[in-house]
Amino acid sequence: MSTRTFRVTVRGAFSGLTGEQRAELLARAPEHDVLRAAFTPQGHLSYDIAARDAFTFRIAREGEAEEDILTATEDAETVLRQWLSDRGYGYKNLRSQAQDLSQAPLGKRQRRAARQAG
Repeated sequence: MSTRTFRVTVRGAFSGLTGEQRAELLARAPEHDVLRAAFTPQGHLSYDIAARDAFTFRIAREGEAEEDILTATEDAETVLRQWLSDRGYGYKNLRSQAQDLSQAPLGKRQRRAARQAG
C-alpha cells in the first residue's frame, strides 16, 4: 500500500478569554500569523486576535487507506484541543475539513510535468 497524505483544517473560535490570555495571544501573534500558516506534522495555529476571536489549525497526517482520513481528522481535533487546554484557552464551534492529497486534482504545473514525463 502507498502512503497517503491528509491535510486537516480545524476552525473555531476562542471563548471566554481573560484579559491576560488575550494579551498573551496578542504577544505571540507574529508566530501565529496567517502568512506563516502551513500544514505540518506538529500542526500550526493561526489567528488575528486583534480583529476577531476565530482561529484556524492546520496539520498534516498520513495513512494508508482512504478511511484513515477519519482518524486523521479526529487526531487533528485531539491535538488542537490538547494545545488549547494546556494553555487554559476556552474554545467553541470546532469544525473540521480534511483533504486526501492523493485525490486532489493536479495543478497546472503538475499536469505539465506529468505530460513531459509521460
